[in-house]
Amino acid sequence: MQGRCHGMEHDIGSKIKAARLEKKLTQEQVAEILGVSRQTISNWENEKSYPDIISVIKMSDCYEVSLDYLLKGEQKMKTYYDYLEESTNVVKSNANRNKIITILSYMLVWAIAMIVFWFFTSGSDAMGYSLMFLWIILPVTTFVVSIVIGKNDFWKKGKWAFTLFFGVMYMLAEYGTFKMANNIAFDKLNAPDWGMIVAGAIISAIGMLLGSLCNKKRNKQKNQDI
Repeated sequence: MQGRCHGMEHDIGSKIKAARLEKKLTQEQVAEILGVSRQTISNWENEKSYPDIISVIKMSDCYEVSLDYLLKGEQKMKTYYDYLEESTNVVKSNANRNKIITILSYMLVWAIAMIVFWFFTSGSDAMGYSLMFLWIILPVTTFVVSIVIGKNDFWKKGKWAFTLFFGVMYMLAEYGTFKMANNIAFDKLNAPDWGMIVAGAIISAIGMLLGSLCNKKRNKQKNQDI
């Protein structure tokens, strides 16, 4: 993207520099507020690179100037708007990737739990397996993954639906191991333990709540720094 930055119109670079000087702020001070390096601020002002839209909004608040002033001018801003659209798409792509990685991480631990039970656990190991996987590893994994989802606000309000997903997966972990082994041994069909869904959902909800609180605290701190 840096190669395209040299074609940027001179509106935004000169405007954010003028606004900063008007507020009598140094590049170091602004860099600290925005959470970037001083060199990044210099590059933006000298039009060697583009500021992202979040940084533009923060500078608008910091310098007490309108977004219209920063983004609109007599010269065309199409190049910059194209950059904003492209950078926004990159952010969305990274967010989607992180969501997938988070869920796949949980599913990997869940799958390992199933494999260990059926291929590496004998009857004498059943109690140890239960304590290790069903009562420690899976609940902790559910809790940690839920914190990550809440802290990053994945899926916005829809994230709370995942508490049910984790509850169901927790129930299936127990049913797919001990209950299924019992079904096979005694040639009968046992009903799932529906309480496991509630237990898993509660563990997930607590983790997601803590993550959401961390996210709110982080956003509040960012707003105070502006």
